[in-house]
Amino acid sequence: MGAVSLRSQADGSLLLAVKAVPGASRDRIVGPHGDALKVSVAAPPEAGKANAALCRLLAAALGVPPRSVTVHAGGGSPRKVLRLVGVSEPEARRRLGLE
Repeated sequence: MGAVSLRSQADGSLLLAVKAVPGASRDRIVGPHGDALKVSVAAPPEAGKANAALCRLLAAALGVPPRSVTVHAGGGSPRKVLRLVGVSEPEARRRLGLE
């Protein structure tokens, strides 16, 4: 299994590869899934509900405001890239259990 892709950007943000599973029984961070972090959310994949739930869940896990986690790429796809603001790469890895 490869390492989860979490890359620092010049502006201080991080880009995190995510495999989203909408319509799950509950919201939870499952763990590494290849080069992505697998995350299940109960929200359905319609009208951005699953993306919003995904961002809220990861923001809570990272200890940052919900506005600090946004979908950078792949909004309509299960494979997404999220932009994280306000957390360092080592701290994000620790809080997401990726160490």
